[in-house]
This record gives sequence, structure tokens and C-alpha cells, in this order.
Amino acid sequence: MLYPRESETRELKDLCGIWEFKVDRKGSGRRERWQARPLVGTIPMPVPSSYNDITQDSSIRDHIGEVWYERTFVVPASWEGKRVVLRFGSVTHHATVWVNGREAVSHKGGYLPFEADISAFVSYGAANRVSLAVSNVLDGTCIPPGKVVADKYEWGTVTWQDYWFDFFSYSGIHRAVTLYTTPRAFIEDVTVRTDIKGATGIVSCDTVVGGGRRNVHLRLLDASGREVASGSGARCTLEVRNARFWAPGAAYLYTLEVTALNGGSVEDVYRLSVGIRTVAVKGGRFLINGAPFYFKGVCKHEDADIRGKGLDHALNVKDCNLMKWMGANSLRTSHYPYSEEFMDLADREGFAVIDESPAVGCNFWDRKEFYKPGSDGVKRLAHHVDVMRDLVARDKNHPCVVMWSVANEPASDHPSAREYFRRVVAATRKCDATRPVTMVMCRAVQKEQAGDFLDVVCVNKYNSWYWYPGRLEIAEPSMLHELRLWHKRFRKPVFLTEFGADTIEGFHSDPPVIFSEEYQKAFYERYCAMLDKLDFIIGEHVWNFADFLTKQGITRVGGNRKGVFTRQRQPKMAAHFLRERWTKMETS
Repeated sequence: MLYPRESETRELKDLCGIWEFKVDRKGSGRRERWQARPLVGTIPMPVPSSYNDITQDSSIRDHIGEVWYERTFVVPASWEGKRVVLRFGSVTHHATVWVNGREAVSHKGGYLPFEADISAFVSYGAANRVSLAVSNVLDGTCIPPGKVVADKYEWGTVTWQDYWFDFFSYSGIHRAVTLYTTPRAFIEDVTVRTDIKGATGIVSCDTVVGGGRRNVHLRLLDASGREVASGSGARCTLEVRNARFWAPGAAYLYTLEVTALNGGSVEDVYRLSVGIRTVAVKGGRFLINGAPFYFKGVCKHEDADIRGKGLDHALNVKDCNLMKWMGANSLRTSHYPYSEEFMDLADREGFAVIDESPAVGCNFWDRKEFYKPGSDGVKRLAHHVDVMRDLVARDKNHPCVVMWSVANEPASDHPSAREYFRRVVAATRKCDATRPVTMVMCRAVQKEQAGDFLDVVCVNKYNSWYWYPGRLEIAEPSMLHELRLWHKRFRKPVFLTEFGADTIEGFHSDPPVIFSEEYQKAFYERYCAMLDKLDFIIGEHVWNFADFLTKQGITRVGGNRKGVFTRQRQPKMAAHFLRERWTKMETS
């Protein structure tokens, strides 16, 4: 799915701002057809944002079920005769959209875009109304999965949403809402694949034109706007002599201009950024442009005060600046796809990205039902495959994306998980054969069922925190032993994708004790010294970049505090240690 961009043939209208909002407390909105007339009894709600922390009402924050959004918009009279498309960057976790009371589209899954051609639904040169029913309910068929629990007591019933992932399940319209036009015959999709032959860059393009057959012409422009290659055809290969290649820390982007022609007349124009680079796993190393690459960086969350998971350009740019300050060259989109706007920044700023699906929390409750006939696991598998297809379709052209991650910490030690993940990985490879595929694991290596399907073995470990808390002296010998076992079993590159310790900023102790800044710093010192002794390790990603909110519980005080930055992006002692380590690694 192409990101909406203006061009000579396309217009955009931003529908972000203040929308009307109403909680469907009785679950009666659909039955009463709230979409048929303007909502009453509403409150203002900013879009994009999570709705949970916007009000002072805890019953809204903790609501289980649907909420409704609504706003009016004007479609210019000049748009009549064109395709008019309504697009949502993400709505968490389920959405149904009506335009002027008519259903336009439904979508399951909270972290990927969806859209609908609403040309036949709107009045031109007049006001129109869009209504959304948004549900935060998670069940066993979803990724991430969850379960609505009704606990019955003598004095009454308590209903609550349970889920098995360690971040707050924010809900709402989380990313941009856009109204845009295309011609009736339009550029529907573009797939770009790049290769390198000596100093020459190879750019292969597959273009899909919707709404009628059209000739396709392509131009590749360098950063100054100079044409460096051109060609024609729905399948076209461009060669760029003396090309500048995209690499982490040294990003260079070309602009690909795709034009659909009706005879000699321009029908549609679309432009996208292209980074020429290659990725591969060979000889036990991860290669970018044929050279070994060592990942040093972070796991993150889309999470901030008040706005929750709502798109925040200022925060995204700040986070990129902080990662560059640390000397980081990479990140993982733990544990769901991040916004397209952030991916554009990663392209521009030169961060290598492991792009992860929302399959987090597939661990404790349904271990025997990954692929059991008649179980939720079968339906979840179908949804999981659809999500991977949609994720690849969205992010396939980003040079920053160097690897796909199909899941985080699933119960992949159970035999039923083997067929499940074989199918997910195979479906991902079918969508994109140019990038390695991985999955982040944490179970006992001897029982792991899916590691042989992967190109890179990614492991999360918390020795001296969840195991042996406070025993820093155990970290190095135990981790050396465990990581060697992973490498011995699968004979593939190993990536330590999570390690860290909760830390309360301003709490100090010498000698170090858990939760102190000194303990977190010493924790990373021990782990990094251990990693430097293993030649099969290809990367280190700390957990986490910044503190983030979790569901309430007695093991979390104000959320997960494993960030090397606070939630407000102030550094803890560990951030300075990592900066010293990673910036030296750049020049050594």
C-alpha cells in the first residue's frame, strides 16, 4: 500500500485534529445505528492520539469495548470524477468506518494502515460525515492476543481485558487520517528491489496500474534532482553508474518518479525515496552492501505522556537525535510496526531497522493451541499471515528495513508451534525474498522448535534481573554458556535482542543494588564485556530505549523502568556508558 503523497495528479487533505468522541458503555451503538445520524453527547478527542489518558475519567481509560469517533469534512467540488480515498494510518485494535452512514471499510489489527475508495459515498462541494467504531477487545484470534475475563464473585462480576504483553494496551486513532485523490487510472503499487554490481547500482521496479492499462515511465533522480537513470515498462530495471549507496550512518536517498501515461498524456505521477543497498546473511555474518555489519542499538516503544501511542513528529525526531547521540546504528520495532512517518525518518537518518509484527504475548496461556485444529490458534495463524503480508506490502520499499521479525517471545518451545511458525516464515519469504527473516526467542534452547527456519537467531535474556536478581557476578558466565548453546544448536549468527534492568532515575547505590542507576550501568558493563568475547554475535539491542507505560500491577511502578532514558527522554547513567561504548566502536 503506497503512502499518500501529493503530486501533479494527486491532492491530499489532512483530517487530523479534534474529533467528536463517545464511549459506547452499553455496547448499543451498532444496534442503535449511531452512524446513521450525528453523534450526541460527545466530548472532544484529538486525532491522532490514544484516548486513554486524555480525560480525567478512569472509566474511559479502562473501558473494554467500542468507542465512537466522528467528524465532518468537505470534499472540494473539483474532486468530482476522481478517486477519493479515505486512509487511516492505524486504528487500535479493530475499526469499522462509515461515510455518510454507509459502511466503507472494516479492519482488524492495530498497527497497519487501511483505506477505502469513498468516491461513491460522498457529496462534492459539500459537507460529509465520517463515523468510526473502534474496539480495543483482544481475543485468541488476534495478534497480539488477549482474553476478556469475567470473574464472578458472591457480590458481583468483574470484567476485565487480560493480555500477555508488557506494555499498556492503548487504543484509539493512533496515526494520520488522510483524504486523497488519484485519477481513475492510477499507480496502485510500486515494488523496488536494489542490487549492487561494483560501483553500479541496480534498481528493479515493478509497477501496478489500477483502473486501466497504461504505459509506465520511470526516472531516478539524485539528491540534487538530477536524472541519473530512466526507463519504461511495468517491469523495468534502471542502472546507476557510480551510484551512492545507502548504509547505516551514511544514508543516501534517490527519488524514483513513476508516471502512468495514456498515450502521450500524463495520467498519474507518484514519487518515492529509494536507497540502493543489499542485505544478506553469509558466513556467519550479517552483511550490508557486502560488508559485515554489527547492530548496536535499542528496542523502542511508541509511547509518551498524555498522547500514548499517538503519532508525534517532535518525539520521533528527538528519539532519532538521541540514538545518534548514543552512537546507535539500529533499532527493532518492538513489538509492532511503527508509523510510516518514523520509517521515513529511519531511511533519512540512516538507522537499520528490524521490522517486527505485533505477535507479542503468544506465550503462556495457549501453549498447546498454536496449531491445534478447531482452536483460536488456527484463526490467529491466518490473521498472522495476513499481517505479515500487509507489513511487507507497507514497508518493502524502505531501505532502512534490513530484516523481518515475525514474533517476539512466543511459546515456540511447544511442538505445536513448529508448524505454525514454519507457515508464517514461509509466507513472509514468499512476500519478500530479499531480506532475512528472524523471530525473537527466549525459551530453553534445547526445546526450541522454530529456530531452524530463521536466518538469524535472536535471543532475549535477563540473567541478573529476572533470573538471579542482584547477582551481577552471574551475568557473564551464565550468558556465555547460554549464547554458546544457541550458536551450537543452530549454527547461525546470534543477536542479543533484549537485555536490561529496571532503574528508577535518581536512585543511587554504591555498591550497586537492583533498581539503582549504578546497577543498570554495571549490568550493561558485564553484558557488553561478555558479548565482546563471542565472535558469532552480530548485534546488541538494549531493552529499552526509554521508560514506557504498562498495565497496572505490583511488579511495575509507573510502568516498565528499563529505559536508559526516562519517559521524558532524560538520560540515566547507562545511556552515558552506552554512548562511550558505541561511539568508540564507530572508529575502532
